Parts: sequence; structure tokens; C-alpha cells
Amino acid sequence: MASLIYSCITSLDGYIEDAAGSFAWSAPDEEVHAFVNDTQREVGTHLYGRRLYETMRFWETVPHDDPSPVMRDYATLWRAADKIVYSTTLVPDDVDTARTRLEPRFDPVAVARLKAEASRNLVVGGAALAAHALTARLVDEVQQYVSPVIVGGGKRFLPAGLDARLTLLAEHRFGNGVVFLRYRVDHDG
Repeated sequence: MASLIYSCITSLDGYIEDAAGSFAWSAPDEEVHAFVNDTQREVGTHLYGRRLYETMRFWETVPHDDPSPVMRDYATLWRAADKIVYSTTLVPDDVDTARTRLEPRFDPVAVARLKAEASRNLVVGGAALAAHALTARLVDEVQQYVSPVIVGGGKRFLPAGLDARLTLLAEHRFGNGVVFLRYRVDHDG
């Protein structure tokens, strides 16, 4: 059985986008990016909403000879993973990346079945989709990269009203001030 992981880069005040919809402040440096790559090596499937998929599809186009080793590495990892995109507005022709399928809605029963059958971990991306997975108690692990910036508002990392107990599994501090926190979700607590 695989784990479902929610992983995201956030501001110190808990946002993944600022009030203008920008997340430029969250771009990882080489050290953070290499660490992210290492956490992605056990991922077999990414679950995306439309907006995040449209951002992440960039990785399909990174040249194999890109001068940045961490960019090439992440692109290779991303291309090798399956992707499920949940959207009611995209049509099949809009989903043009390899190993990608389109689903009209997030189905907790189907995702639970996917977790049970998968041999490699799943990662849910995007706050809205993660909120569905968290509310359905499907998320097994939360990974948060806390950036040393306060944005004052925008799209929250975690949904309002969520009640969950977590156990800290790991933390790591980077030279640029980012702190990585890895928690297990205690479903019995």
C-alpha cells in the first residue's frame, strides 16, 4: 500500500500564493530543489487540479540537456510518474503530457483504491485538491517547505476547519532560510 503525501512550499504565514496569485517568492534554490528531487524518487503518481497541472506541465518540455542538473533530474522524475488531472473544464486534448489521464472529479473511493493498489507513493498537489483529500482522511503525510517570507494573504496551504493530529517525522533547515517539515497524519488521533 502506498502513502498519499501533500507536499508544498509555503510562506511563513501559511500561504502557497499571495493575494495577487503569485508564488514567485517560493521558487526553490539549487539546494532546496535537490532535496525536493530526493523526496520525489519514491513517487509513482501525481494528483493535480487544473491550475497546478497547467503549471507543472512545464516539466514535460525541459530539455534533456538543460544546464541545471537539478532541473534535468526533476524533469526526468516528473516525466516518469503517472499524472491524474481532476478538472471539469479541461478536455482530453488539453492533457497532452505523457502518462497523464483526465478525471472529471476527485473521487475519494477511487483514490483510496489507487493507494491500496499502488507500489509507489502518490502526491496530491494544489490546495483545493489537497483539501478534498485531507477532509476525506486520505492524506498520510504532510510535507511543508516553509519559506522565510510573510505574504499577508492569498491561497492557504491548509483548509479552514481542518482538524488533524500530526507527528513530526523529520525537519531540515536550508542555507536560504527555508525549513522542511515532514509530518505523519495520525488518523486515529
